[in-house]
Parts: sequence; structure tokens; C-alpha cells
Amino acid sequence: MPTFFEALADFMAREEPLVTVTIVDTMGSVPQDRGAKMIVTRAGLQFGTVGGGKVETKAITEAQKMLNGEVTENTKFVQWRLAQDVGMTCGGVVKLYFEAQNVGKWRVVIFGAGHVANALITMLIHFDCQIACIDPREEWLSKLPQSPKLTAIQTSDMPSVVKTLPDDAFVVMMTMGHASDAPILIEILRTRRFPYVGVIGSEAKANVLRRNLAEAGLPEEAKKAFHCPIGIEIGTNHPYEIALSAIAQLIQTRDALRLERSRQAAPDSSPP
Repeated sequence: MPTFFEALADFMAREEPLVTVTIVDTMGSVPQDRGAKMIVTRAGLQFGTVGGGKVETKAITEAQKMLNGEVTENTKFVQWRLAQDVGMTCGGVVKLYFEAQNVGKWRVVIFGAGHVANALITMLIHFDCQIACIDPREEWLSKLPQSPKLTAIQTSDMPSVVKTLPDDAFVVMMTMGHASDAPILIEILRTRRFPYVGVIGSEAKANVLRRNLAEAGLPEEAKKAFHCPIGIEIGTNHPYEIALSAIAQLIQTRDALRLERSRQAAPDSSPP
């Protein structure tokens, strides 16, 4: 039988979303002692216990709300009076600590490993995110900063990678040029829906891309489904200033989505 920490290490190695639940304090008659722990995934209880019965069922439900994005925080404390809050006959009090792991990671996918991509990744590795960089050129991928947050993918068929990307990826195209950016963008807008899609370039390039989308038979709304130019309107064409501008726009989009999810998860407080 593995220990709690051995089981946790197993789940973490697989990068499976989970919530650990720990009893941090108790008062009176309770079904489990302080320090008891369990691991919950979207499939339910995977390891340990915080007391069984109604208190554990309620704790599993709370953990799964975190896993499903109904709770924006990655950590939370709850205190339940077992009789009043849980409906148990024992009259004690438990305080639980919930901590989500591998949940809501900010994933950024960058097509291209050139100068601006290198600057963008060099800055992004200091943020709480996971990054993938895709490029056919080994010599450019080898110049990227080394970080456990970065996965480098070498392929001569970059559009084929689109189908493998997670649904929550923020996708940026800054490849060798328009000829390699356009097929990736067309594949994305034809087959996927991501929270952010951006292509480096000018307004003139954006117009050409819109023509490419029309020629590929995509609907009119596809022309508005990507950012080009990328970034907010600050700075010069220095690679790091472009990178800073792009990161600012990525953060704006990320935080707006988080706020919207939080509002949707909140109970309706309007009068009946």
C-alpha cells in the first residue's frame, strides 16, 4: 500500500488534475483525526479519507468544483459544523484545507522559434505557465532558454500539431513568415476554438490573412477570430518590446476569461 505522498507523486508525475484535502483542525466528536488526507480527481476519491460518509461526500463535491473551474482559487479553507452544515449526528467541527494541483495551468503555444519567439519565451518562463514552442529548425529550437516549463517540438508539418493542442491553449504564430503562419491559422480556425489566437505582423499582413481565410472557404466570422497585429499598442519593434506587448495582451485575455468564469460560477444574487 503506497503512502499518501507516494500516491501524490504518482499523480503529479502524470500531471493529472487533483485536489488534496487535509483535516487541519477538529473540535468535539468527529469521524477522523487532524492530519487525515485524501486525493480527489474528477473521477472521485482516489486515495485516503477524511472521515467517510457525509463529510467525505461533501468534501469530494467541493474538491470537484475546484477541478471543474467552478472555484477560481487553487487553495481554500472550509469549516463545517457536522450537525448543522453536513447533517451528521456527531456534533463536532472540522476545518479542511483544499489544494488544487495541475488545475487551470496557463498554457501558451508558440509556433516559431525566431528572435521574437525567443524573447517571448525568455520572459514567459518567469510566469506561472506552461509553454510549447513548435518549429522545424533544430538550430533555432536549441537557442531557446532551458526551463522545465518549456516543451520544444521539432516538426516540418506545423499545422498537423494543431489537433494535439489542449483546448485551453493560448496560441501565438510567429514563424518564418506569412507562408508558414497562414496554413497554421487556417487549420486552427477550421478545426479548433482556442481562448486566444494571435499572429505576429502588421495590419497589411492581417488583410492578406483575411483574404487567405476567405479563399480557404472559412466563414466571415473567422476574419475576426484572431489578433493581428498582436499585443497592446506600446513600444517599438525591438524583440523584447514586442514580447512585452504580446504578454500584456495575453494576460488581459486570460484575466478577462477568469473573471467571466467566476461570474458564471457565482450564485444568482438577483431578487426573485
